[in-house]
Amino acid sequence: MNKLENPIASDIAGPAPRHRTTQVKVGDVAVGGGAPIVVQSMTNTDTADIDGTIAQVAALARAGSEMVRITVDREEAAAAVPHIRDGLAKRGITTPLIGDFHYIGHKLLAAYPACAEALAKYRINPGNVGFKDKRDTQFGDIIEIANKNSKPVRIGANWGSLDQELLTKLMDENAASPNPRDVRAVTREAMVQSALLSAARAEELGMPKDRIILSAKVSAVQDLIAVYQDLAARSDYAIHLGLTEAGMGTKGIVASSAALGILLQQGIGDTIRISLTPEPGGDRTREVQVGQELLQTMGFRTFVPLVAACPGCGRTTSTTFQELASSIQGFIRDEMPTWKTKYPGVEELNVAVMGCIVNGPGESKHANIGISLPGTGEAPAAPVFVDGKKFRTLRGPTISADFKALVIDYIEQRYGQGAKVPVTAAE
Repeated sequence: MNKLENPIASDIAGPAPRHRTTQVKVGDVAVGGGAPIVVQSMTNTDTADIDGTIAQVAALARAGSEMVRITVDREEAAAAVPHIRDGLAKRGITTPLIGDFHYIGHKLLAAYPACAEALAKYRINPGNVGFKDKRDTQFGDIIEIANKNSKPVRIGANWGSLDQELLTKLMDENAASPNPRDVRAVTREAMVQSALLSAARAEELGMPKDRIILSAKVSAVQDLIAVYQDLAARSDYAIHLGLTEAGMGTKGIVASSAALGILLQQGIGDTIRISLTPEPGGDRTREVQVGQELLQTMGFRTFVPLVAACPGCGRTTSTTFQELASSIQGFIRDEMPTWKTKYPGVEELNVAVMGCIVNGPGESKHANIGISLPGTGEAPAAPVFVDGKKFRTLRGPTISADFKALVIDYIEQRYGQGAKVPVTAAE
């Protein structure tokens, strides 16, 4: 091979075809079977705090979370679930609620039938649904209740709470093998088997395949990729992707994006969650935003208008372009819940906010509407381009406010309820 040749295909035009999975309905949301990849999230409130949980679910839904998982860990939480569902409905929010059960889910669902009915899906961890002789019975109890209420389940194996009996069995078999694998490989196999064996058991108990979603979460990127590749190769269940315990800030965002991006590019994954640890007092909706941006930047879905902005350099000592890009992007995201109904198609909008003449005019021409702000030493003039053509030049201390107004005008003319006519260029 010529040393300049790329061993990876050089003409990649998009992701691999989606892995063929069975579609599952979670409330009114379709997961798998070729449906758009779904973004979900999870609250970190005490579910027994009805008002606090309603407020956070509402915020997550407003941010774009299409399903929200809540912890159901004790009687007070189970009793609160139907009130949370009803409180959200009064606000016009019908986002499906997923109950996260560990250890005593079988008891809570049986003791609180209103909770079992109010939830759109149950999440079961096969590693802690029960231990030894009780495991199969308690798992069966949850499946029976799910069947009675026609609810789907997510069977979610997790690296941190893996079925120890299964892991020990596989480790012993591996030790006796003439060609033993390393411990991590055996652990990954235990993850996959835990999910698949539990799904098979659920089907034996009468649960149809179109009510089963699988996940196998780990916290290391390469292990996650390997586990999900194997899981997808060995089944056609709908798949939920997530890097568990991803971490805080840029670490969590980079790790989740790297792992999920590779899997999504390979056609694996029907629903995703970015499991970010928020800063103390931080905004929980950040994980929804990152999930949406991952899908949008990879070309799978479109959620909000894109704002392209240059990174800045020695030619752009002014912070005007940074402030304007931040202002426009924040404004768009804040307004999107209203704009979705008022301006159909606005999520396709592309805005460019550039800091100097090097790439500014070119990038602005590629956007629906863009501005090239004056860099250091440049004339205090900012050309604005609309749909690839020079529109006008802004000058003076109100450049930022004037451009923001032009963006709003463009949205109204292009996506408003009236005739969609091109914005007329004018100098």
